[in-house]
Amino acid sequence: MRAFVITGPARGGVQDVPPPEARPGEVVVDVERVGVCGTDVELFGGEMSYQHTGQALYPLRIGHEWCGVVGAVGEGVDPSWLGRRVTGDTMLGCGHCDRCAAGRHHVCAERHEIGIRGGRPGALAERLPVPVTALHSLPDSVDPVLGALVEPGANALRAVRGAALEKGERLLVLGPGTIGLLAAQIAAAQGAEVHLLGNTEPSLAFARSAGFPHVWTRETLPSLRWDAVVDASNAPGLPALAADLVEPGRRVVYIGLSSGPSLADTRALVLKDVTAVGVLSGSGALAETIALYAAGTVDPRPLVAGTVPLAETAAVLSGHRPSGGGPKIHVDPHR
Repeated sequence: MRAFVITGPARGGVQDVPPPEARPGEVVVDVERVGVCGTDVELFGGEMSYQHTGQALYPLRIGHEWCGVVGAVGEGVDPSWLGRRVTGDTMLGCGHCDRCAAGRHHVCAERHEIGIRGGRPGALAERLPVPVTALHSLPDSVDPVLGALVEPGANALRAVRGAALEKGERLLVLGPGTIGLLAAQIAAAQGAEVHLLGNTEPSLAFARSAGFPHVWTRETLPSLRWDAVVDASNAPGLPALAADLVEPGRRVVYIGLSSGPSLADTRALVLKDVTAVGVLSGSGALAETIALYAAGTVDPRPLVAGTVPLAETAAVLSGHRPSGGGPKIHVDPHR
């Protein structure tokens, strides 16, 4: 089958690789659509932290935002999965440790991450092997575009949960990228007053076109009460800004990651009695995200600028974008 393979920093292309077999407890998914995210860009460039700790090694097959149709099932898997449209959890815990037993498999020390960590192949391929325990069914109302947006949407949903807002309260989101805009959509659907902070006019203009009138830069940000702040950026200076801006006694949520260390003065947290929440992965929020999309409560499809064939993956990872204002690019592995 065809798969996109990274062979070194900023080097990769489509290769013919052996197709996966459905091992016991697993299925093989015929991939419909895959989203490209910032983690994929970092892995392609050789900048991701796992590549410096040996948790991700070349050759590397990426892609963790995906949906598809189950085409084969392994021993011990209910055959009713065959033909079902699915997406799945990126985080695959060992299943035996205390963290997994407590439902925290996404922070299992021995976890594999599809398309990211531990050599588990990703979805930028025609077919993908997945443990059946990681699968989530997709209803007909969740099309391939929405299906490949479930994983980032679940990350954003966990960030909004972490903010612990009541209806009518004010949220400031730092970074109007995919996760920031998804968090803004979800929070707005729950009745929050949402503001976004960015630094490039194209991203700010797109946020306005997506229905968010309260869009600011550092220079124009008004002095308001921020009941929660979500940092969905990759800027090393914004975690500290989030702690400075948030209302005392409330919450800052950190879901963005900068390529280098970011500093926050813990005195700002302590003296304001602020709760800081870190979010890793959409685990635990996938089913609820699917339900939001299926009901039409949140429709993130306008965030997708376009869908490209598998052969254009390297160009996308290098910064090439199709025409369109949205921050997300999808890949169709069968094109």
